Amino acid sequence: MIYEVLVVNSNLPQVGTSDTNLTNVQDAKLYRTKPEKGMGYTAGKSSISIVMVNNQEAKVRSDTGAYCTCVGKSYSKEIVPDWQEEAISIQGVKFSSAIESMKPLGIIDLKLIFPLSSQFVRIKVEFVVMDNCTSNHFMLGNEYLSIYAIDISNQKDRYFTIGDNKRYKFGFLNNKRQITVVKNEEKSPEMDFS
Repeated sequence: MIYEVLVVNSNLPQVGTSDTNLTNVQDAKLYRTKPEKGMGYTAGKSSISIVMVNNQEAKVRSDTGAYCTCVGKSYSKEIVPDWQEEAISIQGVKFSSAIESMKPLGIIDLKLIFPLSSQFVRIKVEFVVMDNCTSNHFMLGNEYLSIYAIDISNQKDRYFTIGDNKRYKFGFLNNKRQITVVKNEEKSPEMDFS
């Protein structure tokens, strides 16, 4: 008699499908107090950290929702004034944000240094400079988060690690979104997700 043994490693990512039998469902543990109903958007945290670029401080957002690493023209000029002289031409490629088409001006190659008190980690990144991107930080997209194995932890202490060395934990700037909620008025809440 031949027996087939199926070994499932629960440490590996599991992929479910819509036809998966939902017989063993458990509620996820809350790590923080859940906001009152209708206020969930106020619980978000910033994913911006401080890096060194060209010997000066700059801000970078780890953006897991962005498929492309980019920077706005004005912030690029603020941090790298001569970026146009070093830019690689980019043509025939279409980019879009959630609400509009983005106009690429070129690609700049930068070294970002993540500082810690005892260790510095440098990554080399190509940023697409966008004409109509108005953010005041660099946006590190999913491709570089994957290339450098940058893992973001949203547990009790919020931090990220780079590569295999999980001892070096990098923190996020401000760690809280700046949100002003306007109650009992008709206009929408003013939000600053910088």
